[in-house]
Amino acid sequence: QVQLVESGGGVVQPGGSLRLSCAASGRFFKIVAMGWYRQAPGKQREPVATITNEGSTNYVDSVQGRFTISGDSAKNTVYLQMNSLKPEDTAVYYCNADVITLLTRTNYWGQGTQVTVSS
Repeated sequence: QVQLVESGGGVVQPGGSLRLSCAASGRFFKIVAMGWYRQAPGKQREPVATITNEGSTNYVDSVQGRFTISGDSAKNTVYLQMNSLKPEDTAVYYCNADVITLLTRTNYWGQGTQVTVSS
């Protein structure tokens, strides 16, 4: 079993910054990729940014140039630096990990952390 623990959400004014962290723990062979998704009220969950174990990154167009995803493989941790935040970034942010264990390859989700951008 793999656990993902997120931290770093909160309330920030438009134009402000936040940094989210997600640490993976448990018994696994390899983390293939990690990423952040978000879900705003009344909307579907959408991918925000992903990073592979080789360091390749992808961003949704709406956050390109404002958000930066990075990883620390030694700590099995992924970060999301969010700058120039906008009200439309308000959502619950979920960490996701694509993990290979001894027997399977599985997607795991964190519990979510609320990000609210409001004046």
